[in-house]
Amino acid sequence: MDDVPKAGLAGTLADSRTARVTPEEALALHAEGRPGKLEIRLTKPLITARDLSLAYSPGVAEPCLHIHRDPTLAYDYTAKGNFVAVISNGTAVLGLGNLGALASKPVMEGKVALFKRFADVDGMDLCLDTEDADEFVNAVRFLGPSFGGINLEDIKAPECFVIEQRLREMMDIPVFHDDQHGTAIVAAAGLINAAHLTGRDLAQTRLVINGAGAASIACAELLRAMGMRPENIIMCDTKGVLYRGRTEGMNQWKSAHAVETKARTLSQALEGADVFFGLSVKGAVTQDMVRAMADKPIIFAMANPDPEITPEDAKAARPDCIVATGRSDYPNQVNNVLGFPFIFRGALDVRASTINDAMKIAAARSLALLAREDVPEEVNTAGAGKSLRFGPEYIIPNAFDPRLISRVPVAVAKAAIESGVARRPITDLGRYARNLAGRLDPTANALELITERVRANPRSVVFAEGEEEKVIRAAIAFHQAGYGTPVLVGREDRIQATARAIGVPLPTGIVIRNARLSDSNRRYAEFLYAKQQRQGMLFRDCQRLVNQDRNVFAACMVAMGDADALVTGVTRSYSVALEGITSAIDPAPGEVMFGLTLLLARVSGTVFVADTAIHERPDAQCLAEIAIQSARAAQRLGHEPRVAFLSFSTFGDPKGSIPGSIREAVKLLDQRRVDFEYDGEMSADVALDPALRAHLYPFSRLTGAANVLVMPGLHAAHILTKSVPRLTSGTAIGPLLMGLSRPVQIVPTDASVTQLLDMACLAAHAAIPR
Repeated sequence: MDDVPKAGLAGTLADSRTARVTPEEALALHAEGRPGKLEIRLTKPLITARDLSLAYSPGVAEPCLHIHRDPTLAYDYTAKGNFVAVISNGTAVLGLGNLGALASKPVMEGKVALFKRFADVDGMDLCLDTEDADEFVNAVRFLGPSFGGINLEDIKAPECFVIEQRLREMMDIPVFHDDQHGTAIVAAAGLINAAHLTGRDLAQTRLVINGAGAASIACAELLRAMGMRPENIIMCDTKGVLYRGRTEGMNQWKSAHAVETKARTLSQALEGADVFFGLSVKGAVTQDMVRAMADKPIIFAMANPDPEITPEDAKAARPDCIVATGRSDYPNQVNNVLGFPFIFRGALDVRASTINDAMKIAAARSLALLAREDVPEEVNTAGAGKSLRFGPEYIIPNAFDPRLISRVPVAVAKAAIESGVARRPITDLGRYARNLAGRLDPTANALELITERVRANPRSVVFAEGEEEKVIRAAIAFHQAGYGTPVLVGREDRIQATARAIGVPLPTGIVIRNARLSDSNRRYAEFLYAKQQRQGMLFRDCQRLVNQDRNVFAACMVAMGDADALVTGVTRSYSVALEGITSAIDPAPGEVMFGLTLLLARVSGTVFVADTAIHERPDAQCLAEIAIQSARAAQRLGHEPRVAFLSFSTFGDPKGSIPGSIREAVKLLDQRRVDFEYDGEMSADVALDPALRAHLYPFSRLTGAANVLVMPGLHAAHILTKSVPRLTSGTAIGPLLMGLSRPVQIVPTDASVTQLLDMACLAAHAAIPR
């Protein structure tokens, strides 16, 4: 049977036109630190002997005995209810073909990572070294006690049909082959909306599918279940149309989709067709074929890395068409990640025995309805300079839409309950949706959207310490990621020599500026002198700084519009770097400069901490401004800010001089009537523990755990943000420099290449007009 590259997955690295990473970068990511992308983390503390006694012997005997008496208790006492096995034999890996079980493992690890990233579903990758369907089924069928669901992946057709069907019959947990059903569900969601926009009724719509592999057959079967008439679906493979009576290259699965038709070729089948689904190969569809389709044709060219016809060619032939592809650099990406994490989330939460057609249809309709709603600001910023609104260019939700987690699983769970396959029905679906919304931290989505927006709106970013090895590496990565033009400040011969020494040639597109030899020196010196002449500087002082201090030179470039943003800090302390930058760049009008650090932890989510860089002991006015600007930053990253002014004192106990300025800051916010929650002064445990606050301080204004912590002084902020990441598994981003009139970020002197790249991307994002 003909199989095809799946929709929504990246093309091979050999495709230099579409690849955003190099083979070397991909290999480095998988090899650095602990090899691979996964590890197992404990969910319970195992520190003392008592902990071990409870978690293992003798305490573990109790849940074992209870599960023996009532097997359903495995969902209460073990991880089974949130655990999915991602299983493959590697016979159809991405678009790469039969690579075998071992070579499929990086993809399976990646699939597990996506489950966790998008739906907080834990997974285990299992690669089975057999191409025999009977052996495969026999290996998987006995795994039911360990897992709440089975996700089959990258298994070639027709064996994938046999394997999935037999396992569904044998096992009482969901078995789902994502290559088939994931593509079908997301494509169906897009078709629902495309048909809505073009005034079509699915029952009357004529569809042509090119490709007769797993995904193609799943699309046809799901659309039939949704009301499309079998006689209106024509499927083609490499030998032409699947018509009644054809014998060449046929099997039972293809025969099930053969129809009475005079068409024998794809070109003939497309004459007058309403919809085209491509799950085949690059260039399979011509502009003449598109011209022959019905009015307002719907074209889903989902082959990867290159579609059957590009959106540009399709629209040139038929400006009235609606186009979707499997690519992220075009509108309307048919991306499987919109489906499988959320489908399993809903199925697991109601302990479904299977994933049936009703659940698939519910997922597709939920996705379609979500695309019709107003797009949140944090998603809209990724719109390549366009406003994302329901229409021909936006019929499928963005994969990083934070609402997916609270919409699709709810629809799937509801369908499971109504169709009778849920073994633990949820009575309050509204509450379930609210719980799902809080299950994932929105920061990860927001950061992904930031990178997408920068790719869509590239900026020029100055790397002030351009002769340093890791700065050169970061600049190359910035360029390769498509973020814009990196500008290295330094001596060209030194930069080129360092690049040769590390074996990473500088690509075309990286700009080098020598501060001493630049033609702009006089202009920059005059600009700096105009700013500093009443601050004790002579013109020759300004000229010397521009010639010799790369931070000053770089800051002048950004201040005068010769570059969009700046990143520095590798060779100088934060305070020294900031001094040079602020000699040329002023604070934004009406704002204060401060440092904002993001602490990311799995349990507590993201917490914003300020000020972590500038003010040793901020006064009340400064604290109030920091709170307002921090809350605004949290909102931009998708959070509902709850601001706590921290202190050693909680609402006057014990007394001291510091809490007085904090109470004054709260009064200032009262007067300004800001639109976010805030309170203080309070200790950190009170701020982060709503139950403790409700018990002791029921009058507090905060309705949940604080997620913006305004620190009383720089010493406390440094202690917190420097110790927490090292004492926990959390991550710190920052401090981000806030409040300057031009985008600048200062990294720690020990910053890695990745940190440099991330900060450069954030600086570039801040330079994009809102």
